[in-house]
Amino acid sequence: MASVDLAKVGKNLLKSGESEEKVELQSLWHDQPVVLFFLRRFGCQVCRWTAAEISKLEPDLRANGVALVGIGPEEFGLQEFKQGGFLKGPLYVDEQKKCYKDLGFKRYNAVSVVPAALGKKVRDVAAKASAEGIQGNFSGDLLQSGGMLIVAKGGEKVLLHFIQDSPGDYLPLEEITKALGISATVKAGQRPVCNDDVCTR
Repeated sequence: MASVDLAKVGKNLLKSGESEEKVELQSLWHDQPVVLFFLRRFGCQVCRWTAAEISKLEPDLRANGVALVGIGPEEFGLQEFKQGGFLKGPLYVDEQKKCYKDLGFKRYNAVSVVPAALGKKVRDVAAKASAEGIQGNFSGDLLQSGGMLIVAKGGEKVLLHFIQDSPGDYLPLEEITKALGISATVKAGQRPVCNDDVCTR
């Protein structure tokens, strides 16, 4: 796990998806622990499914005083994402992509993104998302990857720093609750089992 300079990254400005006001990232963990889910794109089908999956934890997070926040690298697709209700928590936009850069979330190039986007992990999650009626689109910045940052109240320490290796990577729900030291009552959605020519739910 790469080290995170919370003092540095905490000063980065985000734009609220509701009020459009600018806030410092560190304001999100000032009064409470926070789970920060960094999406690749608001239109990304895998991100939407992952957001819906993480949102299953929201009642348990809230009961333990933990905030769930979604952050995207651009405003494109934000309204549609909000209307879909994929994430049960406030949304922000990192317009400068500074948090993404500081946290080591990689950018693909036009060549490397194709095999990554067509890889088995992505196909598996996309099939699961489709089976649950979650669609996506290919609008916006296709080259950005994302991840997750879980920070203790007051920025005391980083509880978890997850960097996507493939666009289909995401954290199991139990790893999120384990990092926070809480128990959850939800059951993770089954990932589909795929081989090259068939996917099952």
